[in-house]
Amino acid sequence: MRVVLGVAGGIAAYKACELLRLLTESGHQVRVIPTASALNFVGAATWAALSGEPVTASPWDDVHEVPHVRLGQEADLVITAPATADLLARAAAGRSDDLLTAVLLTARCPVVFAPAMHTEMWQHPATAANVATLRGRGCLVVEPASGRLTGKDTGPGRLPEPAELFSVAQRVMARGAAGLAPDLAGRSVLVSAGGTREELDPVRYLGNWSSGLQGYALASTAVSRGAEVTLVAANTGLPDPAGAKVISVKSALQMREEMLAAAPLADAIVMAAAVADFRPAVRREQKIKKTGDVPDPIELVENPDIVRDLVAARQRAGQVIVAFGAETGDIMVNGRAKLARKGSDLLVVNPVGNGLAFGTADNEAIVLGADGAEVVLPRGPKEQIADGIWDLVAARLS
Repeated sequence: MRVVLGVAGGIAAYKACELLRLLTESGHQVRVIPTASALNFVGAATWAALSGEPVTASPWDDVHEVPHVRLGQEADLVITAPATADLLARAAAGRSDDLLTAVLLTARCPVVFAPAMHTEMWQHPATAANVATLRGRGCLVVEPASGRLTGKDTGPGRLPEPAELFSVAQRVMARGAAGLAPDLAGRSVLVSAGGTREELDPVRYLGNWSSGLQGYALASTAVSRGAEVTLVAANTGLPDPAGAKVISVKSALQMREEMLAAAPLADAIVMAAAVADFRPAVRREQKIKKTGDVPDPIELVENPDIVRDLVAARQRAGQVIVAFGAETGDIMVNGRAKLARKGSDLLVVNPVGNGLAFGTADNEAIVLGADGAEVVLPRGPKEQIADGIWDLVAARLS
């Protein structure tokens, strides 16, 4: 694929070097177009050496090749990281006062912006309006991360990590022409991921094998399709997906509280987390000692069914709720029974075993609909499974 990597003049420009390396090492041909300000942070020689391509910020270089038109016309993806407040403003206004903004005007491929700036600049109404304008034109503007900024400042406005931006770029390119019109643009989605843990004592817990990979794939693919994503994650240890708001929890009760709090604003809810069915009736304040005697039995109580609670509390018209079920045995019979019991619109049934489900890079599923639909998602990367699920959700939202 031919990728144009735009780099605007912010301190986070150094991170774009790693994004460039990831893109080139995965086989993409990358042309870096920095702004003049960006060259104050990282020099043209660095970009040229890493990309193997010429680097210029001016439309007046190599005029015979008409680069301000040709580069945009030929690109399969244009991604700008970092995208400063100034760059977003110029792009939203349709300015073409340097090579990068000219390329943005001529590009007919998917366009991605990864903003990075101080919190006050990101939250300013002018920036919010510019972002809304760009999203309204079909551009993907990734939500910035929250964390350490220049100096001692912290807050939203940090450039997401290069590996996460690379994942977004890969997903957008994988969608091809569909990436030109993100089908979840303007939608708010809520996703859960990971496995809850129920404390027995200060040392031990009841848990499960969930890694959170499928839930994180759902979050990252939703971002690449233009959605505003909230991810409620339990005990995953995974890096935050670029562009998603992440809420960390431990137990089933904590997850239920956060999911119900966020649900009223969500157009779609995908409950991919593996929630413990039971929790200890009493958490021991001291570690349960191994004494040689049979320990006192641990009484368990049933956790609430979060999906059923979300269905019962549903107030938003047209909201789509998706449940997950890891099944063995007769997965179709078990799946249909679970779908009826939970009352969700869709149930993603994952067969467990044969190297599938927990902790693996790939998965397969059968998606059952409350309307009787059955869709097979063949074995493939979990991002591919996630896209298949979002296809079904997007069709119902539309």
